[in-house]
Amino acid sequence: MLHGIIDIGSNTIRMAVYLIEGGHFEQLMKQKNTVGLASYVEDGIMQPEGIDKAVETLLEYKKFLYCFKITQVTAFTTAALRNAKNSSQAVGEIEHRTGIKIQVISGDEEATLDFIGATHSLNNSSGLLIDIGGGSTEIVTYRDRQIQYKTSLPIGSLGFAKKYVSGILPTMQECMEMHGEAEATIGASADFMTISEAEIVGIGGTFKGACALNNELFNLPAVNRRLETKNIRTLISNFVSDMGMTQKMAVTLMRSVPERLNTIIPGLIIASVLSRRFQSTWITYSDSGVREGYIYDKIIGI
Repeated sequence: MLHGIIDIGSNTIRMAVYLIEGGHFEQLMKQKNTVGLASYVEDGIMQPEGIDKAVETLLEYKKFLYCFKITQVTAFTTAALRNAKNSSQAVGEIEHRTGIKIQVISGDEEATLDFIGATHSLNNSSGLLIDIGGGSTEIVTYRDRQIQYKTSLPIGSLGFAKKYVSGILPTMQECMEMHGEAEATIGASADFMTISEAEIVGIGGTFKGACALNNELFNLPAVNRRLETKNIRTLISNFVSDMGMTQKMAVTLMRSVPERLNTIIPGLIIASVLSRRFQSTWITYSDSGVREGYIYDKIIGI
């Protein structure tokens, strides 16, 4: 069975097509559009321009699905639309204009699906999972493949970029302001006060971009998906706009994360705060997350 899954996130809208047979599935293709829905939220209201952008992208995906006669389609949305004050109205309008039913996934459910998708094929049965998205950050701690604590924090890479960064790259002062909010937000989450984990399983564009930058900067193979957390602070310091970024560093940034130039540093600041808070020394990036978790949990039923 061919199944299309559309993930309407705060920064990107993604569609992936899977071949699902019994208890197994294979990703055949995926497409990503950087829409930046969170940037269209003003005073908590999703603006008509953001709705238009979502509709435009979904209609593009719908043409593809129709061409290949893919009738099994699941679409869900996370932080940008679920947190908007006019969430129901905005989702309803998108559904009406596209004919695609959209599920609004709660932060708690997003954290659970992230956990299921990212850890299904990992050998370690205990650890810490973090997903830094455009509008929210999900954190899950687990033992013996069972969730201990999970939360969704209202901080994300695109949200920080919009709130604090006046240019494309942040200044040192703007970095300090983002760092302060990240510290305060994670500090208020009492369930994680005693958590300490040497390694983080990271999912989402921030961790993917962090690996790409790390590999480029330290001459590591492009396929490497592990980085030391201490390197995150080095990455941030190289790309602060008022700290004398060299042309070589500019090339590194544009080559590694061309679609995330304005969100990568805000995301890395959140990652840096979290890695220090949990005393983590390593991060392993996982390409599987909420979409794969949805398949395992809702479709296959594993």
